[in-house]
This record gives sequence, C-alpha cells and structure tokens, in this order.
Amino acid sequence: MGERVLKADPVPLFAALGDRTRLIIVTTLADGEAHSISELASGFGMSRQAVTKHLKVLEKAGLVANDRAGRESRYRLEGENLDTARDYLDRVSAYWDTAIGRLREFVEEED
Repeated sequence: MGERVLKADPVPLFAALGDRTRLIIVTTLADGEAHSISELASGFGMSRQAVTKHLKVLEKAGLVANDRAGRESRYRLEGENLDTARDYLDRVSAYWDTAIGRLREFVEEED
C-alpha cells in the first residue's frame, strides 16, 4: 500500500466535527449555499452568539469560510478540507482492509 501524504493535519478537522451542533452546521452548509448566522441560528433554536462560537471553531479548522456582505457574515463550506478528512478515513480503511485480508488468508491456510 503506497503512502499518501495528507493535505492538512486531520486532527483539528475531526475535533471540530466531533460536536453534534457543528456536524449539523456542516451538513446544512453542504447544500452549497452561503448562510447567514441568523439563518443557521434559527435552525437550532440557539442564540446567534452560540452559533458564532461553533462557526469560529469550524473556520479555524478550515471547514467553513466567512464571506462578508456589507454588515452580514455569510458562511459556506470549504469542501477541500473535508477531502482531507475523507483521505484520512480512506487510509485507515485501506489499512484495515489489508489487515483483515491477511487475517483471512492466515485462517484459510490453517484449515
């Protein structure tokens, strides 16, 4: 199995995605549209300040970008960094597929 280099450190990505609210925000932003903080807050029944804190964590992890439109901040998903998380999971999955294949071969040889 060839070693692939990750585009970015996946730890902050998974830390940011490890919160239910942030995961729902990412899912909401996956529609490809930019959403205001007010739009996102109305879907959660939480304050704009609380949603802003979650958005800042996602932004720091590189998962969302903030586009200013006048006085309004609109957030959109940064798909490239989700690709980093996917690449990491693909590597882990390939490792386990290989390990399970070796185990299967070993067990079958013993029969």
